[in-house]
Amino acid sequence: MCVENTPPPSSRLTRRGILAGAAALAGTTAALSAVAPRTAAAAERSGARAGSTGRATTGDLVVEGGTLLDPATGEVTEDAVVVIVDGVVRAAGARSRTQIPSGVEKLDARGRWILPGLVDAHIHLNTAAEARDAVRQGATSARSGSTNFYQDIAVRELARQVPQLAPQLKAAGVFVTPDLGDTILADPDLTPLAKLKDGVRSAEALRRVVEVNLARGADVVKTRVNERAGLPEQDPLAQVYSREQLSEIVSAARRGGKGVLCHSYSEKGCHDAVMAGVRSVEHGAFIGEQTLQEMKRRGTYFTPTLAAMAGMVDSPDPVLAERGRTFLAAAKERALAAHRLGVPLASGTDSSGGKIKPIGREVELMREAGLPALDAIRTATTGAAKLIGLDGKAGRLAPGYAGDVVLVDGDPLADVKVLKSPTAVVRSGVAI
Repeated sequence: MCVENTPPPSSRLTRRGILAGAAALAGTTAALSAVAPRTAAAAERSGARAGSTGRATTGDLVVEGGTLLDPATGEVTEDAVVVIVDGVVRAAGARSRTQIPSGVEKLDARGRWILPGLVDAHIHLNTAAEARDAVRQGATSARSGSTNFYQDIAVRELARQVPQLAPQLKAAGVFVTPDLGDTILADPDLTPLAKLKDGVRSAEALRRVVEVNLARGADVVKTRVNERAGLPEQDPLAQVYSREQLSEIVSAARRGGKGVLCHSYSEKGCHDAVMAGVRSVEHGAFIGEQTLQEMKRRGTYFTPTLAAMAGMVDSPDPVLAERGRTFLAAAKERALAAHRLGVPLASGTDSSGGKIKPIGREVELMREAGLPALDAIRTATTGAAKLIGLDGKAGRLAPGYAGDVVLVDGDPLADVKVLKSPTAVVRSGVAI
């Protein structure tokens, strides 16, 4: 059975609809009440611009006295200054060579290291509280791994209006998966798919979900080739979509100018996803050498989500605990193999369900896998920023980049663990 031959859904995305979605996010009222006074005070102190409509809350701030690390070059600058004006970096470098504007709030970074805000390339943000927690743990930019009811699109708008409440986000909308479950109710244009006995598998059905996502404003498309690892009753090596089906998804996304991230574990699944043209392989615990070689040739990214697998190790369910141990060891080995081959890597926590993991934990696991410290840091800065389309805007502290900063106690090149617990976070020029 196919989906009815109905026209694509409207691409009209109204401000009212987006803001209504943001307001409907679970936990929004509590999150706003908890941080609004602090954000407003910080904005007032820093000379922030806070328009009642349209313009985001941004700030002017000078971060001074710390040791600045540029992940792009590896350059380390002591007694550094970062000048942020209207939420954007205007200057960054040694104090002796940087003009510091007068009358601007200063953040004392002496004794600390200064890094750009980190990038979580795979996260599920379903509530405003989760979005706020991600920022507080250093993830000032992120890419969604999908949500059930387009919450990520609302989070993206929340970040545009009040950056201190959410990461700069690339939204994926709803998951393109055989069984949509209650997600069928996320949009009236998805409800015709309920007629399908075999789920979302036909070319028409696959295109339909992609079209609805793009019409609702998704920046990327998320799909899968294997079942889930986090559910003991599922076999994460079982394949749910063929290469041909994945190609339909990729083609539909490309017609809208978007890329695809694909949940994959098995070697065949990963290979089919890469050959179908996905932008990034997610998880990839058992990805093979041939597939990695093809990824290098195509520039396909690998997002291993090691923190998600590590999280299963302590599960009270023996199936999940054993799966976590096996998958984590395999994924670490594959991440190192990918790095040695020159496959681009990105860090992603795969956080969801109210438990937001610090992106620094993923960097720590990349380091444990064998990546040099600077390269592990790049997976959550320059590398991840390029993957999610924020190259030139995130991942560095240089003129024109977002005024997003993390301060840490200690040298991350000596011990990347310090990235798990930032001592301060600046989002769009406002310390939070």
